[in-house]
Amino acid sequence: MKAIWRKPVLLTGLCAMILVAGVLITYEMRTSALQARYFSALSRQLTYRVAPGPSSAIHFPSTGPYDERLGYTELPAFLDRLTVQNYTIAKQARLSQPLQQTMAWGLFPIYDEKTQTGLHIRGRHNELIFAALHPQRIYLRFEGIPQLIVDTLLFIENRELLNTGYPHRNPVVEWDRLGRAIWDAMRQVIEPDQNAAGGSTLATQLEKFRHSPGGRTDTAMEKLRQMLTASLRAYRHGKNTLAAQRQIILNYLNALPLAAQAGYGEVHSLGDGLWAWYGSDFAHVNRVLSEPVKTYDRDRLTAYALAYKQVLSLLLAHRRPSFYLRQNPAALTRQTDRYLQLVTRAGLIPPALRDAALHIMPLPVRQRVPPQSPVSFVDRKAANVVLHHLASLLGVSGLYALDRLDLAVQSTLDHRAQDAVTDRLQQWHSKASIEADGLTGPRLLHTAADPAKVRYSLILYERVGPVNLLRVHTDNLNQPFDLNHGIKLDLGSTAKLRTLITYLEIVAALHERYASVAPTARHAVNIHPDDRLTQWALDYLAKTPNSSLLRILDAAMARRYSANPKARFFTGGGMHEFVNFDRRDDTREMSVREAFRRSVNLVFIRLMRDIARYYTAQLPEVAAEIKAGHGSIQRPPEQEEQSDAGARQPLPSVRRWVRKYAEKRPAAIMNALIARIHPTPQRFAALYGALKPQATLAEFRAFLRARFPHPNLTERVISSLFTRFVAATHTWKSRGSLTALPPDELRVAAYAYRYPEAKRRELLAAVLKDKPAAKPRRVRPQPRRAAIGTNTRIQREQQAFAAIHKAWQRLGYPFASLVPSYATAIGSSADRPGALAELIGIVANDGIRYPTRHIDKLHFASGTPYETLLIPQDRAQTVLHPAIAAVVKEALYDVVERGTGRRLHGVFKDANGRVLRVGGKTGTGDHRNKTFGAGGELIASRVVNRAAALVFMIDDRFFGTLTAYVPGPDAAGYQFTSSLTTQALKRLASALDPVLQDASR
Repeated sequence: MKAIWRKPVLLTGLCAMILVAGVLITYEMRTSALQARYFSALSRQLTYRVAPGPSSAIHFPSTGPYDERLGYTELPAFLDRLTVQNYTIAKQARLSQPLQQTMAWGLFPIYDEKTQTGLHIRGRHNELIFAALHPQRIYLRFEGIPQLIVDTLLFIENRELLNTGYPHRNPVVEWDRLGRAIWDAMRQVIEPDQNAAGGSTLATQLEKFRHSPGGRTDTAMEKLRQMLTASLRAYRHGKNTLAAQRQIILNYLNALPLAAQAGYGEVHSLGDGLWAWYGSDFAHVNRVLSEPVKTYDRDRLTAYALAYKQVLSLLLAHRRPSFYLRQNPAALTRQTDRYLQLVTRAGLIPPALRDAALHIMPLPVRQRVPPQSPVSFVDRKAANVVLHHLASLLGVSGLYALDRLDLAVQSTLDHRAQDAVTDRLQQWHSKASIEADGLTGPRLLHTAADPAKVRYSLILYERVGPVNLLRVHTDNLNQPFDLNHGIKLDLGSTAKLRTLITYLEIVAALHERYASVAPTARHAVNIHPDDRLTQWALDYLAKTPNSSLLRILDAAMARRYSANPKARFFTGGGMHEFVNFDRRDDTREMSVREAFRRSVNLVFIRLMRDIARYYTAQLPEVAAEIKAGHGSIQRPPEQEEQSDAGARQPLPSVRRWVRKYAEKRPAAIMNALIARIHPTPQRFAALYGALKPQATLAEFRAFLRARFPHPNLTERVISSLFTRFVAATHTWKSRGSLTALPPDELRVAAYAYRYPEAKRRELLAAVLKDKPAAKPRRVRPQPRRAAIGTNTRIQREQQAFAAIHKAWQRLGYPFASLVPSYATAIGSSADRPGALAELIGIVANDGIRYPTRHIDKLHFASGTPYETLLIPQDRAQTVLHPAIAAVVKEALYDVVERGTGRRLHGVFKDANGRVLRVGGKTGTGDHRNKTFGAGGELIASRVVNRAAALVFMIDDRFFGTLTAYVPGPDAAGYQFTSSLTTQALKRLASALDPVLQDASR
C-alpha cells in the first residue's frame, strides 16, 4: 500500500516545487526583490575617497568612448608627462577594496557619471576665463523633459520603465525582450540571415556606448559586463530604483550618440543632435512639445509635427547614426514614418499629428553646420595662452580634444589686469585714443600714420616666492598668434642687455681665474695681443690685488670706449660701418655704464669686438699659438680696422711735435694752435678743453669772450660749449677731429702746455708712456696668403660667436644660432619678447632662474574614482652670479632714472602710494633687406618690419616686455622708436594697478 502511494506523492511534491519555483521566479522577474537586496548591498561597498598624495589604490579605464573623450583613458600618460615636467600629485582618489575587485573582474566603476563636462580655466582670483561644456544642450533635470519625448523613448526602447507598481524592479532587464533576443540569437545559429532583435534596455545601452570598446557589444561576455555594471549602478542609492530609472532616461537623452557633423564634430545628446543635424533650437522644440497637441490650430500643428518628427528620427537614428544621418537620410525618413504609425496605434499621438508629420518629406537633414560668427581672438588671449601651454604640457594635438577633457585649470593670470590692458591696446587702433594717451609726436606715432596697423603686445610676470607667475599676456592682434613667443624680431638695442651680461661674465671668469694667483705668476701669463679684456683684468688686479668681484665688475662698467662711427670693422665676413642714434655722441668717449644708459651703438660694437676676440683667444689653435709665442688674431689684409686710441703714427712724428712745443710758454702754445684752426666757438672750445681740462666755467667764459665778443654768444651757449667740450671726456682722436689738428700734435702740445718746464726728453717720455708704441708697418701679403688669412679670421669669428651663443642660450636666448657679427650687440641676431622677459626676470631675481608658471593647479576628473589634483613642484636654478645680476640691475635702473627710459621714472606706485623703482632697456628694430652693388654702394632697400621694445622690471618683483610692431612694407611709413613703448607702458600703468596693488597688500 505504501508503495502504491509513494509515486503520486513524489510526483505531487515535485510539481509543487516547480510551481513554487515558478511563482518565485515570476515574482522575482516582476519585483526584483532578491536582486534589489543583493545589488544594493554590494553597491554600498563600491566607494572611493580622495586623500593627499599619490594613490596606490586607483585604476584607470583603458577603453570606452566616454572615457576616451573625457581623457580618463589618457590619465596615466598625462600624469607621466606632468611628473617629468615637475608637477606632483597633491591628492588622488583611493578605491575601496570591493570596487577594486569588481573592476578587476572587468566591470565598469560605479559612480555618478557626469552628463556634461569639459575644460574649465579660471584666473588667479577664481574668475572664469574659459569654459567648454560638452554636450552643449542638455536637460538639467528629468522634469524638464516633455512627457511626449519620455513616452516615445520608452515605447521604442524600454516599455517597462517607470512602473510605479514595482519600485524595486531592476531597470536593466526586460525579461520578455531578453527572451526574444536569446531566441533570435539561437535561430541565427541555424539561419545566419535571420535578423536578431536587440534585448538591451536604456541602462544597458548607456553602459555600451559609454564604456564598451568602440561603443559596441561584440560578445556575450561584453553584454553580461554591461548588464552587471548597469544593475550595480541602478541600486547604488538603495533598493528603490524609481529615481534611478528617471536618471537613466535623463542620462540617455543627454548622451545619445549621433554621427559627427561637418563643421561641428562629435554629436552627443538629443539637444546637440537637433541643432547640429536640423538646425533646430533645443529650447524651442521643448517648449513646443511640452504643450498638449489638442491646443494647437492647423497652422501651429505643422510646427508641432516637425519638432516631434525630428525628435523621433534622432531617437531612431542612434542605432545606425552614420548610415541614417550622413549616408541615407531617406532611409531615416522611411523608418521615422513607420514609427509614426506605431506610436499612433499605441495612443501616444493623435492621428492628426501623425498625418501632419507624414507630410513632412523629406526630413530636413543638414549636410554641415554653417560657419559660426568669427571668434574674437583678442577677447580669448588669456584663454589661448593657457590652452596652448596646456596642450604642450599634456602632449595633446589640437584644441578640439583639449576642450572635451574633464579638467579644471587654475591659471596664474590676473583677469582684471588682462582685460584692462587688452581693452587699452584695442583702443589704440583709433587716432583719437593715441592722441589722448600721448602716443603721437617725435619718435612716437606720426599723425598721418594708421595706428590700426601697429601691433602691441605685453607680457608681465610676478615673482611670488620661488616662482615667476604669469599675470598678463596679451596683444591687440585679432589672430591666434602669440607675438611674445611665436615671432623672430629685430628688437634693436635690447640686445645690449645680453651683450653687457656676457661682458660681465667674462670679467667675473677672469677674476675667478687670476684673483688668487700670485703677482709673479700673473706677469708670466701669455696673453693674446688682441685679447684686451684679459689684459685689462690682469692690469686691474696688479693695481688692486685684493679686489672683490663686485669692485672689478664696477670697474669694468667704468671702462671707456670711443663712440666714433668713422671706423670700419671687419666682421660677418666683410667691412662694415655703424652709426649712433644721437650724432652728438660721435665725438665722445664714454664708459660702458653711460653707453648702456644712453644706448650708444658704437661703444657696444667695440665691446662686442672685445668679447669676440676674448672667445677667439680661447680657441685651442689660438691658445697654442699664444703658448708658442707667435701669431695674432688675423686681421683682414685688405684694410686694417681703425684703432680706438687714434691713428698709430710713426714715432718720428711724435719727436717732431716734441721739438716744436717743448720748453715754450703756455700762452705761446695756445696762440700757435689757435693760429692753425678755423676760428669757431666750437673748435676753440675743443682746443681749450684739450689744453686745460680742469678749467672752471669762469675761466672758459673769459677765454671765449676775449676772442668772440659777438652778442649771440649768450651765457646759455657758453655753458653748453663748456659741458660738451671742456667738462666732457674725449679721446685724443676725437679732440683732433673737433679741432682739425693731428691727435699726436694735440697730445704733445697739451703736455707741453701743462708742464712748461719739462725738457724735450722728459716731455717725450711722458707722451710715450701714455701712448701705445707704434707698430712696425706690416708688409702686404700676396693675394693667396691674404685670402687664407681672411678665411681663417672669418672661421674663428664664427667659432667665437658659437661660444657667445652658448652663453646667451644658457640665459634663455630662443634661437639656434647668432649672426657672427659685431652687429649682434645692437640686435642683428633678433630675439623674442618672451625670451627677453625671461632674461630680465633672471636679473631681477638676483641671477636665479625661477620656474615660469602659467598654471597653479590641474584638477582632473573631480567627483570620479579617477580624481587627481596636480600642482607644480618648482625648482629654481642659479644661472647668473648674484654680483653680476646686482651690477646689471643698477644699470637697468639707471636707464629709467637718467637714460632712454626716463618717461617711466616715478610712474608706478603701490597701494600705499610708495613709488616703485623701475628699471629697463629700450630697443628699436628697423629690419630691412638691403642690396649692394659691386662697389659697395646701396642699390635697393626693402622694409621688412619695424619694431620697438621695452624690457622692464618693477620693484624687483614684476618684470616683462612691451613690444610695438608693424609688419611688411607698411612699416616704411612709421618712424617710431622705443619711446613709443616707453610711453605706452606709462599709459598702461592704471591698467596694471590691480596686479601691483594686490602685491603690496
